[in-house]
Amino acid sequence: MSAPKTLFEKLWERHLVRPQTESTPAVLYIDLQLVHEVTSAQAFTELRNRGLKVRAPQRTIATMDHSTPTTPGGFKAMPVLDQSAQSRKAQLDQLAKNCEEFGIPLLALGDKRQGIVHVIGPELGLTQPGMTVVCGDSHTSTHGAFGALAFGIGTSQVAHVLASQCLLQTRPKTLEVRVDGTLRAGVSAKDVILAVCTRLGVGGATGHVIEYTGSVIRALSMEERMTVCNMSIEAGARAGMIAPDETTFEYLKGRPHAPKGAEWDAAVADWQTLRTDEGATYDQTIVIDGSALEPWITYGTNPGMGMSINQPVPDPDSLGDRSERDSAVKALKYMGLTAGKKLAGTPVDVVFFGSCTNARISDLRDAAQVLRGRHVAPNVRVLVVPGSQQVKRQAEAEGLDVIFKEAGAEWREAGCSMCIAMNGDQLRPGQLAVSTSNRNFEGRQGSGGRTLLASPLTAAAAAVTGVITDPRTLLEVAV
Repeated sequence: MSAPKTLFEKLWERHLVRPQTESTPAVLYIDLQLVHEVTSAQAFTELRNRGLKVRAPQRTIATMDHSTPTTPGGFKAMPVLDQSAQSRKAQLDQLAKNCEEFGIPLLALGDKRQGIVHVIGPELGLTQPGMTVVCGDSHTSTHGAFGALAFGIGTSQVAHVLASQCLLQTRPKTLEVRVDGTLRAGVSAKDVILAVCTRLGVGGATGHVIEYTGSVIRALSMEERMTVCNMSIEAGARAGMIAPDETTFEYLKGRPHAPKGAEWDAAVADWQTLRTDEGATYDQTIVIDGSALEPWITYGTNPGMGMSINQPVPDPDSLGDRSERDSAVKALKYMGLTAGKKLAGTPVDVVFFGSCTNARISDLRDAAQVLRGRHVAPNVRVLVVPGSQQVKRQAEAEGLDVIFKEAGAEWREAGCSMCIAMNGDQLRPGQLAVSTSNRNFEGRQGSGGRTLLASPLTAAAAAVTGVITDPRTLLEVAV
């Protein structure tokens, strides 16, 4: 009888081409590679220079997302392209040429399936339980929500996978993050993962793959699970994953690339074995009481600098480690915040709904729930950017776009937008934004811009009040 195994161990062993030795990493087979315009150009150039072909074009799919304009009409609406826009358009044109030359399917601008790489993979059924999934993007961990081993890779590794469909990897350790209890009204998956990042810090999961377990995780929808896994990298993890279950199967059934008929039945039978066995052990476990969580928000310049929305900004002097104190002092100076003072009531300039963390249809429904019948506060700019063309169509079919526009928000085209600020959507120096994205480093959303990470509910509350606000006060639920 074999020893009990964790979910990670099962997936690692399934894809092991050559075991790790004292002197060499393991070789893993990769089931799916996702490609976008920013990190792929050099990889294709390497293939071209070495006279190599793509080994399995059917296991790679490309989309345009990072450099895409989200203004209605896109590049065509710009009568004269500035230098930045010309550079971005050149990136997209190069991706199109590379995909045509190497026979890789491309979801280009204008394609009804185009969108953010970590949104389109799941919604098209490309991401499935038991897979290994890679992309030249750190938030590839999103796909782990399906019980896949998914992680970001570098440009040279993108080339390796294109040429060989394999990848050199050092085996990581395992970390269980168990979230028990039941979330209270007004508390969301984004609040859960921000609390996890605060608990672990930005390096607490370094060298580990996180498996999320517990009653709170099991109660989450697939889109909420993707939000949690998406930000695993922000705690330093190599990947994040959740064992597949009926929620997973129901989400995947009938999607374009999901198995059909007898193949579906066989796939589900296999996927049901992808769970951590009773008696299996992790290298580390932490437990969080989900019932005690409140809406969460960051105050500093990394996702680990977070707190309950009603708490005062932490005092750097309370931190035991000198480097942490120094980082906190620097962060508060950059953010223009004062230790000991509550964030609630702080004026905001911009609210951004979007990114691979929170730009799915359920996220837009949450935002619309707060914005319906209300208006954006004066002097606050609000951008709503759907994660894909499919999300955009669904939102418009439900009338969510009307709610946003009547509230005074900008309804945009699909793309990464202000999350990465390399596409024309960015903060001005000094502006303070509440963002549903995943990173708040200095200048992340624009040079000199200051970012507070929060859930769509919390972001919507800030949009209509003009200040940091506990969303539960607008939802009329207990605080």
